[in-house]
Amino acid sequence: MSGGHGQVDPSNRKIAMLISVLALVLAISETLGKAAQTTALNVNIEAANLWNFFQAKTIRSTVLKTAAEELEVELPRVTDSKLKESMEKRIADWKANEARYQSEPGTGEGRKELMERALAAEKRRDVSLAAHHNFEIASAAVQIAIVVASAEVITGVVALVWVSAGLGLIGIAFCVIGIGWPTMVHLF
Repeated sequence: MSGGHGQVDPSNRKIAMLISVLALVLAISETLGKAAQTTALNVNIEAANLWNFFQAKTIRSTVLKTAAEELEVELPRVTDSKLKESMEKRIADWKANEARYQSEPGTGEGRKELMERALAAEKRRDVSLAAHHNFEIASAAVQIAIVVASAEVITGVVALVWVSAGLGLIGIAFCVIGIGWPTMVHLF
């Protein structure tokens, strides 16, 4: 205020507008950053669950393979034709199940498909984390820009407005990078 008549210094209005825009950018970057972080956490859980399912299939597959191999070793010693036929059927069933555990395109629950899905989930997690980090940098730059702009009001040092605006542009750039990060990752 100048002269005690309730008039606001016009340059302070411009600084107030700058701070308002910076606050808006900060709110956007914080919101998008939290969304990216939440997505990363959810997809990380998905990837962990898929890897656990993959490990369970591996254990089941190993048990069946081992059981089939044991019966195959015993098979030549068996003389009873009915027992031999039963053992051969059991071996064939176990081998079929073991093969199904390796790849099951119909359900997407074979080891091969589970690995592909888990790796895809890990990639989505990494993309979301990278976007989150860009939003964090944007938020930090904008927060500092707000402090610097506020310091200009107190000190009257005009250079601080330019520093604040520059930091604001850096913040906006990192927001744009954060928003575009998933698209950019898929280009390479």
